[in-house]
Amino acid sequence: MKALKLSGSPREGVGKKDAKKLRREGKVPCVLYGGKDQIQFSIPEKDFKPLVFSPHTFLINLDVDGKTFNCILQDIQYHPVSDNILHVDFLEYFEDKPISISVPLIYTGTSEGILKGGRLFRKYRKLSISALPGNLPDEVVVDITKLNINDTIKISDLERPNVTFLDPPQSIAVSIKTARAVEEEETEEEAEGATEGEESAEKSEE
Repeated sequence: MKALKLSGSPREGVGKKDAKKLRREGKVPCVLYGGKDQIQFSIPEKDFKPLVFSPHTFLINLDVDGKTFNCILQDIQYHPVSDNILHVDFLEYFEDKPISISVPLIYTGTSEGILKGGRLFRKYRKLSISALPGNLPDEVVVDITKLNINDTIKISDLERPNVTFLDPPQSIAVSIKTARAVEEEETEEEAEGATEGEESAEKSEE
């Protein structure tokens, strides 16, 4: 898996006042956990661009005050209006212990069903997997060449050496459907979303 280097500076304080000061200076409050001790530090917000504006998943080589840690991005919080990064959690990992992470799901080939007028229906952009750090793939590639109309590939059909797939085994990762079937499914999803929105609005009024 691809690796990315980041450098952080120890935080002088850990309260809300200190966090606001860091953000005014263009820095992001961060915490590293999973190891012996939690470590509070900050990273310039601009340094996160290669990490958050990328379809790839990275292992991170983190340097804080001269100490190096292997970690992954665990959680990131954004401002609801400006989309500025408010806070980031990192999780330290160790080479002898499996870690859980999400990786892109990539499709290759031209499906027989698509050539007959079918449409590709994709449920997943990324898959949740677990593996030792040295066995983590950059992505999971699925060949859809032989898929005909109404054919599917489930999570249980996917195989990768030394990798465990964490999404529900019977969940469909990709299928080829007629254009009408896809439209009907999309209409149903939109209707469900509208109903949920109406219910939320009614609860708010109450």
